[in-house]
Amino acid sequence: MAPITKWVVASLLGIFLVFGLFYLSIYLGWWGKVPATQELRDLKQSEATEVFSSEGELMGKYYIYDRQPVLYEELPQHLIDALIATEDVRFYEHSGIDNRSLLRVFVKTILMGDESSGGGSTISLQLAKNLFGRKDYGPPSIVVNKLRESIIARRLEEIYTKEEILGLYFNTVPFSDNTYGIESAARKFFNTTTEDLTLEEAATLVGTLKASHYYNPRLYPQRSLERRNIVLYQMNKYGFLPSERYVKAKAKPIDLDYQYFSSNGGVAPYFRSQLKKDLERILDTLKKENGEPYNLYRDGLQVHTTIDYEMQVLAEEAMQEHMSQLQQDFEKAYGKNPPWKREDLLQEALKKSEQYKSLSEAGWSEEKIMDSLHRKVEMEFFDWGQKKLLQASIADSLQHYMKFLNMGMVNLEPSTGAVKSWVGGINHKYFKYDHVTQSRRQIGSTFKPVVYTAAVEAGIDPCTYYSVREVSYAGGWTPSNSGNEEEDPYMNYPMPTALAKSINTIAVKVLYDVGLQNVIDQAKKMMFPEELPKYPSIALGTAELSAAELAGSFAGYVNRGKAARPFYLTRIQDKYGNTIAEFQPQLASSPAFSSTTGQVMVEMMKGTVNSGTASRLRYKYGLPNDIAGKTGTTQNNKDGWFVGITPNLVSVTWAGTDDQRIGFPSTHLGQGANSALPAFALLMQKMNADPQFNEITRAKFPAPSATVQMMLNCEPEKRDNFLERLFTKADNPKKAEKEEKKGLFNKIKGIFKKKN
Repeated sequence: MAPITKWVVASLLGIFLVFGLFYLSIYLGWWGKVPATQELRDLKQSEATEVFSSEGELMGKYYIYDRQPVLYEELPQHLIDALIATEDVRFYEHSGIDNRSLLRVFVKTILMGDESSGGGSTISLQLAKNLFGRKDYGPPSIVVNKLRESIIARRLEEIYTKEEILGLYFNTVPFSDNTYGIESAARKFFNTTTEDLTLEEAATLVGTLKASHYYNPRLYPQRSLERRNIVLYQMNKYGFLPSERYVKAKAKPIDLDYQYFSSNGGVAPYFRSQLKKDLERILDTLKKENGEPYNLYRDGLQVHTTIDYEMQVLAEEAMQEHMSQLQQDFEKAYGKNPPWKREDLLQEALKKSEQYKSLSEAGWSEEKIMDSLHRKVEMEFFDWGQKKLLQASIADSLQHYMKFLNMGMVNLEPSTGAVKSWVGGINHKYFKYDHVTQSRRQIGSTFKPVVYTAAVEAGIDPCTYYSVREVSYAGGWTPSNSGNEEEDPYMNYPMPTALAKSINTIAVKVLYDVGLQNVIDQAKKMMFPEELPKYPSIALGTAELSAAELAGSFAGYVNRGKAARPFYLTRIQDKYGNTIAEFQPQLASSPAFSSTTGQVMVEMMKGTVNSGTASRLRYKYGLPNDIAGKTGTTQNNKDGWFVGITPNLVSVTWAGTDDQRIGFPSTHLGQGANSALPAFALLMQKMNADPQFNEITRAKFPAPSATVQMMLNCEPEKRDNFLERLFTKADNPKKAEKEEKKGLFNKIKGIFKKKN
């Protein structure tokens, strides 16, 4: 044998040996577990995981995919023919792998480094990818994934008939607009069933499988039409479609009847979305008796939660009633020139969009990107009370959604931290971002109770009077009050009145008296996050928290001083009813404040509801319930908050825009009492009308002790007398408070000040 021949033979043997070892490493699971035959056989018995409320009501399910399964018998023949002609013409001849195509992929990708060689994919291989996805293995990813899929495809072919494989494929394949399965696609794009799909409709849907977004018939009708005609051509070429029928079919336009079926409906969609993430993380740590991990989408698990189904329904109704009206008021208040129509804000939003970033990374010029983002197609727009189908661009869409106010509202049981209802936003289909746990915003005046709690704990008498006058502090910071709170610069208020009226100047003075670090330490005892800003402005709520965190911290006021970490998952059971995981409340290990301080603060926050910033709960909504609370509004009216406390329920509501460049146009509209409080008020009205909530709605706060009553026995306000006004007169009224604390006058002031 000639040397060159020996070299060629040796090289080929070496290549096959390397390939064989490489294939063996994948087969043995060195690159990740390959589903065994039994696991693939169990696909037939896949069961959805069910989510239950605290009363056992079914709230939702998690499937292998979000789809509506159909039987093979429901698949029209022209749909099957379209798929085979386009995706796998030798489908009935091979056993899962088209060896010719697979060899081409191996040679071109491995030997020639051509990652765009593509091909090699059969219907069975695509099914393997649909069922188990792909992983990133670095440079050899494409080969590892394809060989892994080839092993799975072989096993699928051994277990299932060709007809069953087609049924599984059509039930799992992804179509355009995030739609899974042929039945969902037929209903969404043509408002029909799989059985009733016409030849042209079937070819259109099969055509999208090459690239579901690129050939989306809703977004790119001409592109989709061209792709559909290629499918029809393939059908004609391979004998599935007579030439006469082919000519007629390709001459027809695509006649969409688009339906907006949503997988985001049902009760508590934001909660179920968060729960899904938690379950996936938890199940990664659990194993079945045979050592295999649990699968959220196939193992028929039963998930039990703390959610009160009826309260959840009422909370969502309350949110919708309030936010639809608030949105109208918001847009009307801005008039003809609202900020979301400003070109600079729109341009900034466009450059932050995923579409802009994607096109920029692809090397498109600025002009070409902007042209694409302003190209109009048919789009669905959300609006309160209706859905609009309009000719619009991505830029139009961004501008439209910039204007919307959103909301987060969470209600929990203070004794355990159990979440009873969870409203994460105004519509889960259009606004995925959750405003209960994901969103962290400045909490405004809802932090003031923490300042006063620290003060009472430090021994400062609640009846200590503070002037409303503005004071300039180090660094030139001069906190001021909103509205007409400073009309009389000689007025003094004790802590209960200052909290009820939410007076900024006094909250800061109390913080300086008790000490910044003491306030921060108090907040941490109440399970506030560790990363609190160490600046005096924290008294006015510059800390950023989620609604869930704030609710857990306030739970301590009606839970013997112990804050609670919100929890909502109680147990997970397998499909046989065996508990595989159980979860308990997480309370603070020790009280954050004394019983006396807790009583003082509840009484002070009751004053906020009875005569302060939250008094519209009484005069407008007519709520007779025992309620304590605190409103909150952040700088430039960006965020509105309300914390509602009853003996057996703590509620936190936030309202604002997701785009923090856009706030409410006025404090009148944006204050927490107007933007956030009404959702709580409407919920309480609904609960008051339902006897099943009597344990919450009719609960009473314990009567304060005699000591607490004495501590709070002071006049709600006191005006400086003549001598005090004389001595506090200064050229700069903002520095008057500093002058007061100097020298002899401070002693004179004590003569006139009430002793407590």
